[in-house]
Amino acid sequence: MAELRYGEDPEPSDPSPAGPLYVPVRPGPSGCAARLFRTPLGDRTAVGFTCALRLIATLGPDQAWIRLAEPALRALAAPLGVTTVTVDPQFTAPATRPMPAPTPAFAA
Repeated sequence: MAELRYGEDPEPSDPSPAGPLYVPVRPGPSGCAARLFRTPLGDRTAVGFTCALRLIATLGPDQAWIRLAEPALRALAAPLGVTTVTVDPQFTAPATRPMPAPTPAFAA
């Protein structure tokens, strides 16, 4: 039986990945910024992967990434109006325009 996370909440607990996620990033003016993606319906979503191999299989070996806990990823995306976090997406569409060459993110 699932453990309740919110005291007397009668709803089942929200599924949440355990541990930090591998979050794709891109170069930004102040360092690196989390990449945002679109769902099949066109809504913006933050993306995280449960292991580096899944990130590489989906986005390629040159994709820079950082480790973030899911609540931290949500907190980064919330000011931009992004409320959805997608974990371990299976595929992505190619970029609509050329992307700059990835730069290594700092090691965690």
